[in-house]
Amino acid sequence: MDPVIVVGAGPVGLTLALALARHSVPTVVLDEGPGKDEQRPARTVVLRDDTAALMERLAGHSFGDMETGARWAGWRSLRRKQLMRELTFSDQTPPPLHVPQHVLTGALRAAIADERLVKIAVESKLDSLEQDSGGLTAHTRGPKDTWWRGSYLVGCDGPRSTVRKLLDIRFPGRTAVERHAVAALRTELPRPGEALLHRMPPWRGGGAEVTGRPLAGGVWRLDWLLPPRGDLVTPDALVARVRETLAGWCGGSTPPYELLDTGVHTVHHRLARRWRVGRAFLAGDAAHLLGALGTQGLDEGLRDADNLAWKLALAWHHGARESLLDSYQAERRASVAARLRAADQSLPILRGGGGLRSYVPGTARGHDTLLTDGHVGRGPLGAPGSYAESPLAPAPSESEVVVGTEPGAPVADVRVTAPDGSFVQLRDRLGLGQLLVVLVAPGTVVWERRHWVKAGIMPRLAAAVTALPHPAELLVAESYPGAAAHSVLLIRPDGHLVTALSGVRPAELYTAAETVLGGVLPKQRARETDTTEKAKKAESKAVASRPTTQ
Repeated sequence: MDPVIVVGAGPVGLTLALALARHSVPTVVLDEGPGKDEQRPARTVVLRDDTAALMERLAGHSFGDMETGARWAGWRSLRRKQLMRELTFSDQTPPPLHVPQHVLTGALRAAIADERLVKIAVESKLDSLEQDSGGLTAHTRGPKDTWWRGSYLVGCDGPRSTVRKLLDIRFPGRTAVERHAVAALRTELPRPGEALLHRMPPWRGGGAEVTGRPLAGGVWRLDWLLPPRGDLVTPDALVARVRETLAGWCGGSTPPYELLDTGVHTVHHRLARRWRVGRAFLAGDAAHLLGALGTQGLDEGLRDADNLAWKLALAWHHGARESLLDSYQAERRASVAARLRAADQSLPILRGGGGLRSYVPGTARGHDTLLTDGHVGRGPLGAPGSYAESPLAPAPSESEVVVGTEPGAPVADVRVTAPDGSFVQLRDRLGLGQLLVVLVAPGTVVWERRHWVKAGIMPRLAAAVTALPHPAELLVAESYPGAAAHSVLLIRPDGHLVTALSGVRPAELYTAAETVLGGVLPKQRARETDTTEKAKKAESKAVASRPTTQ
């Protein structure tokens, strides 16, 4: 079968290519540039904890060290001279990851260099695209004009997406929602490692808002909120802002600093009308633009890639399930649209002097809470999206139980026992193309796996997992937030909870798995019927041989 064509070699395109490779799907990445990325220290990304874990799994590289990225120790919010809010990050409240974008992209490129299933075609700019019943044909121009044949195509080619234009997809929204002056500099500030949001700073020329976020190696990124229709920011004016801000935070005198990079960042809010046309899809900035109030557009783009990869892989290996492919737009577009609505509803309250602010009650402390939640990945402005209303969500069942994760939301990263008896983190088992079934069984951690794997409900659950319509891995957790003993969790390949059941419910488990896969193709039905019969025999044998005492 022809490879998947990925248009764009930014973080989203490279992530999608690596994720597809983990599902044994070959890809061709069309890179308009020379295959190298410009180093811009002021162009950074903030990733939520689970997205950062996805990047580390795919790149085989940890970004939390002193060389590549920073995980913040805490967060402070100030208004004038008053401390409004303070957070300390921990294992229970994991910090976001702050990393230069060129570092992230470089790690992904290094991983792709060792991946035989991914080919990058540099200096290849897409200029035409045709679809037929069997695939797509794309033409690129460059040093060598080339025709490419693919099974599917994903446009990860940024805000001015050629793929989106060739598919004639509208991209409505708002331009210049916010503007920020940005500087990356190396210096020493009080309370190193803590990010800071300062509203209405008391020094002269402080402006409305400034944010300081630490990076690795003693580097900080500073962002100043600019008036929506102000003058251009000159280099001299930006240096003056740097000196005034550092002096304001350091007791009145400007500490030594090294200015590494500057720029002006303009935030747009746009959302593509459609994310799928036949065999072509949009992802990342080609599909959406957002970023006001601390939300991170790249984080959402990486979630697009994670959501789409396993669905394309199933279609590539087993034939297209239209409902499964359609669910990509249904889930991801709805999630991003909800975040855009939350930002658009909050902006008049936080930035405007009238309008909605005159009617919506709010305090300065409440405003700082909204901003903080957006920056650190919490609340409606920052928390990961949930797919509770997904077309892949199974119907409610009487066997369903409530756990600490709502159906459709990302699961918690607990320690689990793998089939080989080793202890691993749940997130380490994601992205391999299989479903995950987790049994919550307190007390198993104190015994070797061989002592309990054939006892209690394990044989029956193992037989039920074997009978599922798609390969699944059975894991055992000592505990899971909010889950009672013997709860059984079904988890998608991208780490979102499908359902939680009370005990072993083979029929409900099978139905939920079939639903989340978008239904089963007719050509698979016969094979699965045979598999189910074998599983029933295996279950009967397991029950017959089960010890009478437990």
